[in-house]
Amino acid sequence: MSEPAASRSIPTGVDDLDAGWLTAVLARHGMGTVTAVTATPIGTGQVADSVRLALTWNPPESGPPTLVAKVTAADETSRAAAAATQTYEVEVGFYSDLAEALPVRSPRCYHAAYDEKTLGYAIVLEDLAPAEQGDQIAGCSADEAEAALDELAQLHAPRWGDPSLNELAWLARHSDAYPDELAVLVSLMLPGFVERYGPRLAPEVIALAERFVPRVASYIRAQEPPLTIVHGDFRVDNLLFGRERVCVVDWQTVALGPGLGDVAYLLGASLPTDVRRVEEKRLVRSYHERMRTLGVELEWDRCWADYRRYTFGGLVMAIIASMIVGRTDRGDDMFVAMVERHGLHALDLGSEALIPA
Repeated sequence: MSEPAASRSIPTGVDDLDAGWLTAVLARHGMGTVTAVTATPIGTGQVADSVRLALTWNPPESGPPTLVAKVTAADETSRAAAAATQTYEVEVGFYSDLAEALPVRSPRCYHAAYDEKTLGYAIVLEDLAPAEQGDQIAGCSADEAEAALDELAQLHAPRWGDPSLNELAWLARHSDAYPDELAVLVSLMLPGFVERYGPRLAPEVIALAERFVPRVASYIRAQEPPLTIVHGDFRVDNLLFGRERVCVVDWQTVALGPGLGDVAYLLGASLPTDVRRVEEKRLVRSYHERMRTLGVELEWDRCWADYRRYTFGGLVMAIIASMIVGRTDRGDDMFVAMVERHGLHALDLGSEALIPA
């Protein structure tokens, strides 16, 4: 899907999304000439800048009136975080190598390109308005979570246990040393995280994090096949509601991993705790039944055990992300909500007992 970098420079910021560049990358989709463009910031992403592009065309109506673009973050800290975590490369890889063949509802991609040397990164997508982004801090309803789980099954089932996924280097990117490297990183981040957010979190959640972090490497190594394509950050902030189906966005953390990790992440991060406690078993059964309908052999006992085991994924993500991206008031509120919910999730389900010593 990506245009060769040699034929057109890759934007390194919103100012590079000019009429000439957009005309060049959209021409192969049969669109006309962009004569004017206005960019308006949208979304709440923290490692890339997202804008809605209002376009004027020659001939008139020879392209859509609006598109959405994601480009390299203007914030220096967020750019550094994106480089360290390969998020730009990963999202371009998803749209280039996987998206078109997967039935999960994601935006149509018109262009995706990345340059490691310049950190140039640009993705041009269909505009799904009037669908609206979910609110991570407020959370979602059980019905919204169930609709999102239907899409998650459409992501996981087609390539469940597919060994050919290992051939995509950007997807199967973690080396044998990754569990130890991640453990070191989380250990370094935890003291600063506790200092910054500890006063806003329940003491039992802080205590859980301090017990869990020394066991991160064991937690990662305990992941068992079959593996599949996982979103890696499947929560309500990365979902759009209001169309006939939930649409999944922000594919910057896609990886090869256990599918139930995404399920635990969604319900742990996005359902208010009192709702999650009442609804989670029904919702996990809904996902399980959907996967079996799609041809995946997944026993219920294994499904539920993996759901309990992977409750810690969101805790790890929130601790690391909160300390490496540019800090905002909303970001602080979001990370507090996530860690509180994920911590109580793991405590409620006795998930520590499933981590090897």
